[in-house]
Amino acid sequence: MPAAVRGGGRKSANPRAKGPVSPKSRASASGQGQAAGKLRAARGVGLSPKVAVVAASGIVLLGAVVGLGTGHRGEQLLSGVVQSLADRTVSWGYTVEEIHITGATPDGERAIRAVLAPARGQAILGLDLATVRQGVENVGWVKQARVARLLPNTLSVSVQQRDALAVWQKGGELVVIDGSGRVIPEAVAAAFPQLPLVVGPGAEAVASDILRAVASRPRLKSRLEALVRVDERRWDIRLKDGSIILLPAVDEESALIELDLLDRRDRILEAGLDRIDLREPGAASFRRRQADLTSPPAAKGV
Repeated sequence: MPAAVRGGGRKSANPRAKGPVSPKSRASASGQGQAAGKLRAARGVGLSPKVAVVAASGIVLLGAVVGLGTGHRGEQLLSGVVQSLADRTVSWGYTVEEIHITGATPDGERAIRAVLAPARGQAILGLDLATVRQGVENVGWVKQARVARLLPNTLSVSVQQRDALAVWQKGGELVVIDGSGRVIPEAVAAAFPQLPLVVGPGAEAVASDILRAVASRPRLKSRLEALVRVDERRWDIRLKDGSIILLPAVDEESALIELDLLDRRDRILEAGLDRIDLREPGAASFRRRQADLTSPPAAKGV
């Protein structure tokens, strides 16, 4: 570390020639000098350790600003200063004792607290907040996070959480996905019976549009059992009574509008049909169940 320069000191008998001082070196020396001066001042006036550490926190902020202009060596010096300060403040109670989390559901909060558990008891000034934030954002529930210290002993975490969209069945496995199709590893599918089920390869990536379309149709939504992705091209809608609605590979919305019109006129969602084929625009076709002797809807189309 650079030696402190004091006024009135003895000059060297054989001073060596010095080159010009760079602005970065001048800023680094100035920042370190101010930090040392503030700590000496705190001790000199008899401040308590807790008051002194608040002043020291300002020094850390000043050092961070200085470090931005001193390159890699400055970052190393700053890291050493922060760690030394953090080690000293542990005995004063400046450790992580409380963790406040906002913006998360109970499921998300449990997963976040599990990740943050090792931080408890750590020196709060020694935490690398960027690393803590990255750890929180690695939680499947979390889309974005902000982390801050609330001295003396609280870590504040604010998150933007991903919403659970559906349960996706891939092979024999059930997982929870969000609106972008991303799997939420911490979510147990059995705990979300209210979520719709989507099935098949590629279903997770395109589920949001079809689920939004179904959700806007209460009669269809109340009868929904599952949405099955066929050949990664189109959807089959499976109803709770066993009926299957075949949608086209393109313009699903037009096919669902056609279904709405047929249902208003003939109540086909209640007819107990085996299959409603909407793949051909304007030419809907129906198939009865083998044991069903009732007549099919009179119209074949709209």
